[in-house]
Amino acid sequence: MSYPLSALMPKDQIRRARQDEAGEIARLFLISSDGLAAYIWSKMDMPGLTLEEVGAARYARTGTAFSFENCHVALRWGEIAGMVHTFPIEGSADDSEKNDPVLRPYAELEDPGSLYVSALAVHEAYRNLGIGSRLMEHVYGIARSLGLQRVSLICFERNEAALRFYRRQGFQEMDRRPIVPHPTLHYRDGDAILLGRNC
Repeated sequence: MSYPLSALMPKDQIRRARQDEAGEIARLFLISSDGLAAYIWSKMDMPGLTLEEVGAARYARTGTAFSFENCHVALRWGEIAGMVHTFPIEGSADDSEKNDPVLRPYAELEDPGSLYVSALAVHEAYRNLGIGSRLMEHVYGIARSLGLQRVSLICFERNEAALRFYRRQGFQEMDRRPIVPHPTLHYRDGDAILLGRNC
């Protein structure tokens, strides 16, 4: 007897991302970053590529923090519904970020010793189904498996929905910096807020 594919797979699943999913990771980063990824990618020397193609090339790399290797994807019936990207913060940001006026606020808000969530995004069609919360529970498990006691992330003050979500998750404000406006950013005023949560 044969069964439809959907009957053979779990409805919801979280797994490590694959290199061939770098394009999907890039699309989700564009959702999550509120324009910051677009700013960073526009500065990369990859002539002839669209912004999404630059992002896909960035996340197809290996052996670096910003890689598919640090992404986990949430699947619903086998389709990518969302993703989270994390890596441990081991030291201070590099000088290129500190010397870039737009990136400096985020470089100054790092929390060494924590597992940093640099992106969490869910495609619009899959929102309000608890996928973001399940991804964050997965993050807390990653932190514990690495022996890290804290998870950190940065959220725009003006992104009120995201801020409410993280506060419901138990995150508390640790620090903040005024954002530096740029045409690619969705928010042109307010602060970037460093949030942290013990796990």
